[in-house]
Amino acid sequence: MGYHVVDPTDLEPEPDRPSEMRYVSEAAGMEQMGLRVYDVAPGEEIPLSGLHYHDEQEEAFYVLEGELSVETPDQVYRVDQDEFFVADAESPHRAHNDSEARTKVIGMGAPPISDGHVYEE
Repeated sequence: MGYHVVDPTDLEPEPDRPSEMRYVSEAAGMEQMGLRVYDVAPGEEIPLSGLHYHDEQEEAFYVLEGELSVETPDQVYRVDQDEFFVADAESPHRAHNDSEARTKVIGMGAPPISDGHVYEE
């Protein structure tokens, strides 16, 4: 058995990302799911940049504070505080903050692999 308490503010943000992202899953030694926290300023995106899809990974975003916009090929979803947005594998999406206030989001992905690709219509 294993247990972990992780304070995301103790974690260094990942470099070279379009918004502030901290890997909770790595700090806790998680192997089956990627777990991240994002602090997204107005106009910023949640990685990956641009409309993209994942071969195998399912992805979910939970909005802790503010509002998240998620663009898909068919529409733009507005995800409010205390709501989830879930993208199945192979489903193109682009999560970003188009509001005038900061947005805080928990992002989850399983399996925890880097299988994102730029989506081209």
